[in-house]
Formats: sequence, C-alpha cells, structure tokens
Amino acid sequence: MTTDSSTPDLSTAPNPTILDPAAQSGQCAPTDQHPPKRGTQGDPFSMDRDQEMKISESIQFSDEVENRGLLESSTRLKPHEAQSYRKKALWVSWASILVTIALAVAAFTVSIMRHSASAFGFAFDAVLDVLSSIIVLWRYSNAAAVHSAHREYIACVVLGVVFILSSMCIVGKAIHDLATKLLPEVGDFLFSVSILSGILCIILAVVKFMLGRVLTSRALITDAFNSLVGGIMGFSILISAEVFKHHPNVWYLDGMTGVLIGLIILAYGVKLLIDMVPRVRQTHNYETFE
Repeated sequence: MTTDSSTPDLSTAPNPTILDPAAQSGQCAPTDQHPPKRGTQGDPFSMDRDQEMKISESIQFSDEVENRGLLESSTRLKPHEAQSYRKKALWVSWASILVTIALAVAAFTVSIMRHSASAFGFAFDAVLDVLSSIIVLWRYSNAAAVHSAHREYIACVVLGVVFILSSMCIVGKAIHDLATKLLPEVGDFLFSVSILSGILCIILAVVKFMLGRVLTSRALITDAFNSLVGGIMGFSILISAEVFKHHPNVWYLDGMTGVLIGLIILAYGVKLLIDMVPRVRQTHNYETFE
C-alpha cells in the first residue's frame, strides 16, 4: 500500500508562531523600550534613594510655597479649616493672657514675700508669656493673613527680641540673689502658686503646640515653648524651696535655676532671630494681606 506523497507529515511540522502585523508588513517588531526594573524589591539602596528623592521633593515644594509668601499650612488646610484653627488660636491666646496675668501677680507677690529668684523668674516669664500671646493675637487678627509667611516671620522676630530682653532681666536678678546670698523662704502660699502655675502653663503649652503644628506657625510654637518654660519654672520654685527646707546648705539652687532658665530663653531668642530675620527680608515683597 502506497502513501500519498502530497499529504504533509504532522510529526515533522514546525511549531506555529504568531506573527506581528508589523512584521508581516515588512517592518521590524518594536522592542520593549521600557524593560522591567530590577532591584526595586528587597533592595535597601533603591528604597533609600526613593525615600531621599521624596524628602528632597517635599523640601523643594515647601521652599516654593514659602517663596510665594505663604506658609505650608496653605497647602494642607481648606479655607474654612484654616479660619477655624485661626479662631481657636485667638481664643487660646486670650485665655493665656488672662491666666498668665493672674499667675504673674501671684508670682511677683511670692518673689517679694519669700525672696525667691525662681519666683521672680517665673513672674517675669509670665509677663513674657502675656507679651508673646499679644503678639500671636496680632499675628492672627487679620483673617486674610492666616497663611502669610511675612506676618509670621515678623511676629517671630518680635518674640526673639522680647525673649532676649526678658532673659537678661531674669539672669541679672538671679545673679544678684546669688551674689548677696539671698535665702528663699518656704510657705503654703508658695506651694499653691507653684502647683497651680505649673499645671496651667503646661496645659496651655500643649494646646498651643498642637495648634502651631496644624497651622505650621513658628510664632505659636514659640508661645507654646514659653508656656512650657513657665510650667517648668513653676515646679522648680516648689522643688528648690523643698530642697532648701531640708538642706539649707543648698541655698543657691533657687538662684542657679533662675540663671539656667534665663540662659535657655536667651538661646531660644537668639536662634529665633538668626532664623527669622533673613526670611523677613525674603518675603517683604509679598506683604499683600493688608
């Protein structure tokens, strides 16, 4: 029996291939110009580079926003949210003014009656807190300037100057008490003022700091720092008085605490001026909120 030679042998047939339409028309098949990236998964160096690029882009974006005379909060908050937080900042500033005025009067009374350098330092810091809260009130008094970088930086410069002047008075009074070996006196009134001032100032500091973070306001954060210092000084009055009560030979602790707090305020004020004075000059052309 013979086989038909015209019948194709399926066992020897070539494998079928799918031709690209471009190849059929005589053109070369396009090559993949975007090969899959390798090393993106599990490569710590690639992840670090990506993170660095994101951080760099974020910093550049923040700089561009500031160069337009606006704070970073302008890109984070909606208009009604910004106005709501602005009103909260005003309410907190008014509350801080009322509370710190009362605490300043009480602390000055303690300082005179008990010869306490820490009490004098706290009273002066309370006055500083009143001034800083007034500056924050001016900062947010204009609803149209809630994101104004220029107004923000001016407020910070004024705060820096006030900090430096106040620190000189605090340090000067503390050094005078140390030189004359002025011994503090302990009493129930001192204890009450210390506890009350410490608690209230720390609460105000936390609220101001939270608002400052949301509004990206250095002025509010500086005001929060000042309230925090006031709270620490309030507790330091109590600590130094109790230490002197049980260890009279450590009479200098009260004065040294006043010097330390004064130097901290001085350093913060100088740092504030170094950071903010150049920015005031950079943004003076964007003073369009008036």
